[in-house]
Amino acid sequence: MVATMPTIPIAPALWNGDRVGTLADCTLDEFLKGVERRALRMAELATANRDEALDLVQDAMFGFVRHYSDKPPGDWAPLFYRVLDSRLNDWHRRRQVRGRWLAAWLHTGDDDETDMIAQAPDANEPGPLLRLVGSDAARALEVALQKLPLRQRQAFLLRVWEGLDVAATANAMRCSEGSVKTHLFRALAALRRELEDYA
Repeated sequence: MVATMPTIPIAPALWNGDRVGTLADCTLDEFLKGVERRALRMAELATANRDEALDLVQDAMFGFVRHYSDKPPGDWAPLFYRVLDSRLNDWHRRRQVRGRWLAAWLHTGDDDETDMIAQAPDANEPGPLLRLVGSDAARALEVALQKLPLRQRQAFLLRVWEGLDVAATANAMRCSEGSVKTHLFRALAALRRELEDYA
């Protein structure tokens, strides 16, 4: 889909509410083109796998078009991110179940030694933020975002990256507006702590 990605604002003062308004006045095709890059970044952060992320975003787009294309364009952004959120949650659940099932079958019990080769990071897949800049700050931001709990990461990405308001974010995350504010507050506090060396 995309080879390079723009820089990511991390302060609430940099929210771009105009982007949401612009997407609300476009056709369905334009809307999907407008959200695909950011949706892919969100999915990559959630899965740490570009191929999985591409599949999830494509599936979310199909589901959105199938169920919500007849809704008013102003409602598309929160509805799309609700569908993407569901796909990401389903992916995490399947991964947990698959991991438990495989662990039961593959564990022999007699090898306490750690396989260092299997645990080595894949140098060929640096991730979306490292492809972006490759700087220490970008690496630190990617690590900090991946450390956030899922709900905090979702609130941060929807509010800061996407520029959705609190009500639309609550709708997308299927929670109260107060929960969105709490998740975002905790996410920003954690990111500030993690990234204080780069301020």
